[in-house]
Amino acid sequence: MSFIEILTLLSDGVLTASLIGLVFVAGGFLVLIGVNIFERLRGRKLGRPLRQLILTEADLPAVLVQIPTFNEPETVVGALRCASALDWPRDRLHIQLLDDSTDDTSAVAAGVIAELRDRGFHVHHLRRANRAGYKAGALAVGLAQSSAPYVAVLDVDFRPPSSWLRKVMPALIADRNAAFIQSRCEFANAGSNWLTRAQGLMLDAHYVLEQATRYRAGWLFQFNGTAGVWRREAIEAAGGWSSDSLCEDLDLTVRAEIAGWRGLFSMEPAVPGLVPDQVRHWRVQQRRWSNGFVQVARKLMKQVWSSDWTLGRKISAMPLILVQAFYPCAAVATGSLTASILLRQGDATAYAPAIGVLVALILMVAVGMTLTPYLLLRRGSISRYLATLASLTPLMIFVSLSNAPSILKTVFGGEDTWTRTPKSAVAPVNAAPAERIGRAA
Repeated sequence: MSFIEILTLLSDGVLTASLIGLVFVAGGFLVLIGVNIFERLRGRKLGRPLRQLILTEADLPAVLVQIPTFNEPETVVGALRCASALDWPRDRLHIQLLDDSTDDTSAVAAGVIAELRDRGFHVHHLRRANRAGYKAGALAVGLAQSSAPYVAVLDVDFRPPSSWLRKVMPALIADRNAAFIQSRCEFANAGSNWLTRAQGLMLDAHYVLEQATRYRAGWLFQFNGTAGVWRREAIEAAGGWSSDSLCEDLDLTVRAEIAGWRGLFSMEPAVPGLVPDQVRHWRVQQRRWSNGFVQVARKLMKQVWSSDWTLGRKISAMPLILVQAFYPCAAVATGSLTASILLRQGDATAYAPAIGVLVALILMVAVGMTLTPYLLLRRGSISRYLATLASLTPLMIFVSLSNAPSILKTVFGGEDTWTRTPKSAVAPVNAAPAERIGRAA
């Protein structure tokens, strides 16, 4: 066997392994699409509607609203004003600004906090000497300084409607086994450019198809790190916030589920926030999420399989925990396919069936996951949908190739640091003044 033949054999083997990984990820999404088709055929959805309690004012518990921030002066004012506008008894609404900033964010926030305190709001401006544990560390420190039984987490660029707590808290209070309730997120700047439109399409699919379907089916689904309310008891039962992963939200979700809790998902009201409007910023966000998912898989996979979950539940959790395998698999598949074709002197005939299957899977997943949310949420015309859909493939290939080295490094035990995703401050067009994003809020 010649040297070229050996290289071709090795390249083909790597290609086969990476294609198996992609089929696994695609299979997880196809199952979700299948569940949605099944629901439509039977005429009703799986699971039960969220339970609701009729709560009097005296029944409403204390809620701690935590807002982590790091060097975000453009959005911190709006975050504080929006939190103070939540419709909840003032004596039971406690707001914490978890401020690790090193720029003028702290000074900007201090003025607003002083004003809110003068108006009778309970606002704590928590400043740490260092960023130990990053977001997870800040959340843990803030939690230790409050006794509130419920904890809402809002990233600094998210603006819940004033009715948010009134809408979601009854369901959380009603279900004693519920660790948290996650709200669907909207994105105020989703129409800004081609990149934000692509992210909007993917994130609508994530919330409307993936999160909601997993919840209705009784499978593991994740807290998204913002726009959710936790039961303090569940956080403590799971061992508290941990900073040994860049995805502290998924980490706590899985640990809480292992400890016997479960999550709730609420489609309405949606909580608007922002997505990165530049490719380099989006790439940073995707790299952090991908590396964080890998860290969670390394840390908790054994615990998941040794838990008392049913076999079906364990299997259903794998596509979620391992979903970020898409990026390194896509990068390796692209590189090995190119190498194999070159080693065969440009003849791609032998790979036509594999390429055909892969293209078919991509189309089924892309359309199946995005079309229903696009129509359900009335995002625009079909021509705009098709144009946005067409941008997803090159975008995903780019981020796969650019982030694969970092992800593979994490797979083999490498460490990474938590990096904030820069976002431009933009106001939602139809938002009320207290809900607008940016300094003007």
